[in-house]
Amino acid sequence: MHSIILKFKKYFFLYMAMFKASFIADLEYRANFFTRILTDVFWYIAQIATFEVLFKHTQKIGDWDVHQMRVFLGLLFVIDAFYMIIIHENLENMSEKVRKGDLDLLLAKPVNSQFMITLQKANTALIGNLILGTSWLLYSLAGLDHFNYYRLFWLLMLIPCSLVVIYSMRFIFSATAVIFTRSENLQFLWWQVYRIGMRPDSMYNPFIKWIILSVIPVGIIVSIPARALLNPPNYFYIFWPVILVPILLFLTNRFWKFALKFYTSASS
Repeated sequence: MHSIILKFKKYFFLYMAMFKASFIADLEYRANFFTRILTDVFWYIAQIATFEVLFKHTQKIGDWDVHQMRVFLGLLFVIDAFYMIIIHENLENMSEKVRKGDLDLLLAKPVNSQFMITLQKANTALIGNLILGTSWLLYSLAGLDHFNYYRLFWLLMLIPCSLVVIYSMRFIFSATAVIFTRSENLQFLWWQVYRIGMRPDSMYNPFIKWIILSVIPVGIIVSIPARALLNPPNYFYIFWPVILVPILLFLTNRFWKFALKFYTSASS
């Protein structure tokens, strides 16, 4: 147990050092902070406008009304912002690292290679997006009648679980670049899968809903945290992500070791 704590502290401080380095580097291009925020504001507006228009023609989508859907979108913005800040840029560029030989340098470092390729760089320019997403979420919660704010504590557990689900699935798609060198079509497939998770599970029929909550668990990303906020707690749905997280992390680690067997160094 003591060795696990020491290892956790080692990687925590290593990540904080890399996060600080990323923040300092991003400050050299301060206009990037504002342009990235402005770009994603249009994406936020498009998501909100889509559902606002739909609710002009119907009272409910699935079993959620417009106020509940706004909460769903708020959680989507917050979780997506965390993902984009911490993980996205590293996994998006994995194929390029393989082709240019940058992966050789990461494999040579005396730390876990999966950790390094996943968290080497943070996109701190998107911290503004996190602030905007949190603001929309709080605004949406204020529009609910008799909302129990104690339910927000569920998010301390469920948002990290959602990030692990995104990370695990994205990592497996990205790591195929180590096997095939170029896997752009598979990356396009990832975005189609991710898009399914950006819609409430109540939109889908029972079979598809079961698929996206268990087999391809993108439905867990936003729908489960949203239900924990909006409905009386269903403990199966709340603790299912907690059970799934170690399984997914184990599978990503096994897949990474499998993929490295096919890797040929850029210098070879």
